[in-house]
Amino acid sequence: MKFSENWLRELVTVDADRAALVHALTMAGLEVEEVTTLGEGLDGVVVAEIIEATKHPEADRLQVCKVDAGQGEPLQIVCGAPNARVGIRVPLATVGASLPGGIQIKAAKLRGVESFGMLCSAKELDIDADASGLLELPADAPVGTPLAAYLGLPDASIELKITPNRPDVLGLNGLAHDVAALFGSHVKSIGVGDAPVTSAATRAVKLDAGADAPRYLGRVIEGIDASTKSPLWLAERLRRSGIRPISAIVDVTQYVMFELGHPLHAFDNDTLSGTVVARHAAEGETLKLLDGSEAKLDPSFVVIADDAKALAVAGVMGGFDSRVTDDTRNIFLEAAHFAPSAIMGRARKLGLHTDASHRFERGVDPALPRRALERATELLLAIAGGKAGPISSAERPEDLRDHAPVLLRHARLRRVLGIDVAAAEVTRIFTALGMGVVEVADGWQVTPPSSRFDIEREEDLIEEVARIHGYERIPTTTPAGKIALMPEAETRLSEMQLRDQLAARGYYEAVTLSFVSAELLKTWGVDHAWVPLANPLSADLAVMRTSLLPGLIEALRYNRARQQERVRLFEVARSFHATGGAPDEIGRVAVVASGAARAEQWGEATRTVDFFDLKGDLDALIARTGEPERWSTDTNDLPSWLHPGRGARVLRDGHPAGFIGALHPALAKALDLGTDVHVLEVALEPILARRLPRASRVTRFPAVRRDIAMELPEEVTWASVEGAVRGVLGDVLKEIRLFDRYAGKGIDEGRKSLAMGLILQDASRTLTDDDADARVAEAVGVLEKTCKARMRG
Repeated sequence: MKFSENWLRELVTVDADRAALVHALTMAGLEVEEVTTLGEGLDGVVVAEIIEATKHPEADRLQVCKVDAGQGEPLQIVCGAPNARVGIRVPLATVGASLPGGIQIKAAKLRGVESFGMLCSAKELDIDADASGLLELPADAPVGTPLAAYLGLPDASIELKITPNRPDVLGLNGLAHDVAALFGSHVKSIGVGDAPVTSAATRAVKLDAGADAPRYLGRVIEGIDASTKSPLWLAERLRRSGIRPISAIVDVTQYVMFELGHPLHAFDNDTLSGTVVARHAAEGETLKLLDGSEAKLDPSFVVIADDAKALAVAGVMGGFDSRVTDDTRNIFLEAAHFAPSAIMGRARKLGLHTDASHRFERGVDPALPRRALERATELLLAIAGGKAGPISSAERPEDLRDHAPVLLRHARLRRVLGIDVAAAEVTRIFTALGMGVVEVADGWQVTPPSSRFDIEREEDLIEEVARIHGYERIPTTTPAGKIALMPEAETRLSEMQLRDQLAARGYYEAVTLSFVSAELLKTWGVDHAWVPLANPLSADLAVMRTSLLPGLIEALRYNRARQQERVRLFEVARSFHATGGAPDEIGRVAVVASGAARAEQWGEATRTVDFFDLKGDLDALIARTGEPERWSTDTNDLPSWLHPGRGARVLRDGHPAGFIGALHPALAKALDLGTDVHVLEVALEPILARRLPRASRVTRFPAVRRDIAMELPEEVTWASVEGAVRGVLGDVLKEIRLFDRYAGKGIDEGRKSLAMGLILQDASRTLTDDDADARVAEAVGVLEKTCKARMRG
């Protein structure tokens, strides 16, 4: 929020300079983002009137002006401003003046004509950015008066960064209470009484939006002159608050919003029909807004309407057809209270952000509508004339929030802050902040004003004391006590160890967004049980990811588009799945790889990464668990995004844990990728669990090796073979090694030969040849029975 420093100082006495004020606001949690000084160094600049203007004899774009500066004799000024003309009153920098931009004013000759001063634009005086022409002053501006005194300069435009929990300081009256508390002052009352009712004109109002719109007030003002310009003092306060003055009616509503913090809106009363109602929009209802855009509405919006049509999107923007123009003579001025939840996100849904929506979606004081309406009426009658009718009102008291008193205990305040704050100081702080305070035996009973939505519990009051008393006055004390170290379980790997392992194998860690587009998940075929966002930043970030791979592949595409031919990426993160209640978050590790299997070198021929390269990386991760025998792969139930002939399902204890393989050619084509992209995604928890190593005595009995070659169908996996052999031989089998695979001449089509070495050892005795032969026979038998294998001759 931006405001005029002088305006604030009129509302509250501040016995401190600008630097101290800015520092105090920032330290109290109202961060000052920018301070723009206005009108400093304007000595020698006065109000002047152009009484004569003739064309320069030697220049088409210059005029020779005679200017009355209140010095008796008119001054001759050569001026090139397009709006220089007889009768206007403008700023004149006299000879000897020094303007803020460093311009020294001297008597000079311009194209042979003498000039004794300079007529100025607002930009040249550093009071506004407008450099299109001379700054035109009101016709009653006193000639010869120093401009700084006339405009109330010097001043400063101060911009605050207001946190969402402090909507009360989005009006200067609310900010003044904080300043009063900080500087031990008091807020000067804004004299808002009941405006005189001199007209019987009225318009009925009603509520039909439930708790979303619990209070609505309005009044008719007849005979108003909408073409009237705002007085200088009001226009300047708006200008220094970042608002361009438009007309008296619009400016007054803006002024009251900045002064009290409550948005208002004025309708052309002659365009309205019947009763004004606050209701929910109909499905598909449309409204042309003040900016000319077409708003497409649904029942989540609250609208202000009459008997025939919608007039405004409540809390956001008014409608075009009921707007106030220079021809308007009768207005209907409204002030309402809307529930923040009814306004939150609605402006963004329409692609808008307005001062009204900024306030209403954070929360506006429900007690302010009548006060704001009376204040605006008072100003309009004084500036633009007219006759005010009685106020029409409708409200739902049961939906208007009442603030309950909150107890603050002496002991709790001392314990949390670590210091003693005098009881009188605590009472002063709460009183200055506009709160009701009653001292009780063990502390204070504090009733927050209706504007302070953020005061709900004792801790909120302690925060108020701390920030007003001063965080810098609270000493920094190192906490005492013992810190318990949480031991890491040895039966679980850390995620950092997992990351280190993948980084050691040549992968780079990527961090992708948890939000993706719904279309991307549909392209992958992983769009089941997704979690949509209620208020996404964009369509490309509308749902939570159900897999890490879509985002990781997008990162791979980004790198490949920038001439990175060999890409290795991994991510350890969570996927999100709808369950009807709170979404399930599942930890996963995902890997993507493309390009050459190894970096370019002289010692090995270049080849493209394949399934077994990624399988080797998976085996390296599994080896860290100490239980590789619990892991296996098969080709059942593969997802649609995986290549059916170059992919596998990863299992732990026979239960699915993930997938590995090449992307399906159709998906690779849809994503504009080559056929060399391989991926891996497995659940995180199974791969972090590890068996605790146990020491055992080294047996003194020798191991025996027997090699066998089995011919079996091509579709039988090595995992099936290994599992069958381990199952029948038990502890006697210490290791099984696959050392050859053959298919071709001498082997039936559709079959293969696997040669394996069986390492046999008994911990209690030496195995004889007969023992070894018997074990081999058991292995061959189980393979013949379960894997359709036969011994190769």
